[in-house]
Amino acid sequence: MNTDTGRQAPRARAREVVLAAVQGLTLALVVLPFSVAFLALTLVSVALVPLGVGLFTTPAVLAGVRALADARRRLAAEWCGVLIPSAYRPVPPGTKPWTRTLLLLRDPWTRRDLLWLPVDMTAGFVTALLPAMLLIFPFEGFLLAAGLWRAYVREPGDVYWYAFVPITGQVSALGAAVVGAGVLAVAWRFTPRLLTAHFRLVRAVLGGDRDQLAERVRVLTETRQDAVDTSAAELRRIERDLHDGAQARLVAMGMDLGTIEMLVERDPAQAKRLLAQARRNSADALEELRDLVRGIHPPVLAERGLGDAVRAFALRLPLPTEVTVELPGRAEAPVESAAYFAVGEVLTNAVKHSGAARIWVDLHHTDGRLRVTVTDNGGGGAAVGGGSGLAGVERRLGTFDGVLAVSSPVGGPTMVTMEIPCVLS
Repeated sequence: MNTDTGRQAPRARAREVVLAAVQGLTLALVVLPFSVAFLALTLVSVALVPLGVGLFTTPAVLAGVRALADARRRLAAEWCGVLIPSAYRPVPPGTKPWTRTLLLLRDPWTRRDLLWLPVDMTAGFVTALLPAMLLIFPFEGFLLAAGLWRAYVREPGDVYWYAFVPITGQVSALGAAVVGAGVLAVAWRFTPRLLTAHFRLVRAVLGGDRDQLAERVRVLTETRQDAVDTSAAELRRIERDLHDGAQARLVAMGMDLGTIEMLVERDPAQAKRLLAQARRNSADALEELRDLVRGIHPPVLAERGLGDAVRAFALRLPLPTEVTVELPGRAEAPVESAAYFAVGEVLTNAVKHSGAARIWVDLHHTDGRLRVTVTDNGGGGAAVGGGSGLAGVERRLGTFDGVLAVSSPVGGPTMVTMEIPCVLS
């Protein structure tokens, strides 16, 4: 049993060394040349952006660069167990060419991809090719010692250099074999590590760093503060609505009931009128409390989920609204609540400001993201921060790492896309 294990260990190591050399050679000769092509295409495409042509070619080229980087990430994980993170910002479908190009170029992970291309075709090429060279190079030394030196040293005075060894005859050729044996020993020990070093170089360029982590912390701090401010404003709104609405009506009801007690025997007619008024006040107070509860967390959202809650909201709108829902499960309650109120704000804006005759809402989940698209056939011109309330929607979504994209050319139509990372259950 121990003998078999002892025999298998060198074989397994040999397979590991040869596999690392073949994988590195594959990267050098097949994958890495794409870096040169994509770098050239990117430079040309970006240069053509001012002419308008680049608006259509740059997204396609950058998609290819992203696919190449993702392929290297997969190989790093599968071949050497090196995990290289990625966090590309999503670009909503239907975004205009200029906006799409700008979003892609402003994405810090896209800039990392572009920085990686020249590194990949230089240092990356060398580190990928080195494992194969270390494994192949010793065999030349062995062949020189076996007599191949005669093909290079044909006349007295001819010298053929193998590494640092000058080959002039059989004795020096044996020296080449000794050097080759030393290189082979190095390859036996370090070839798999060299391939891992290549992928660590890739990770150093494509992966995150301290600056990006600091930026991430800054964004999370801002979104947390926005969440705190939003919660505080919501509490103040609830207090104001209770004080000015239901509470005032209930106080009036108490006063009316006190007056009724005094008039019920002396002036029954007046008492009946006050009872009717108290009944109306109670109905109004109940309706205001229902609206208040609906504004905090609609019961239909808690009971039936986001899709039915948005449908119920759409039924209360004065415009025809078509809602399409493709959600195989439910997100967490805070995510559903944020998405519901964001959709409600966008729909309210569309009704008030767009001049549209019809609205379409699409909810679906793909690639680990809840995506909601609200489209109207109004006059367009909507923008984040333009006083339309979309800035508040953006802050609400930012609390959950969500994004908001608006496509609203003058003359319409307007399409607002919201995405929130989440998992459905």
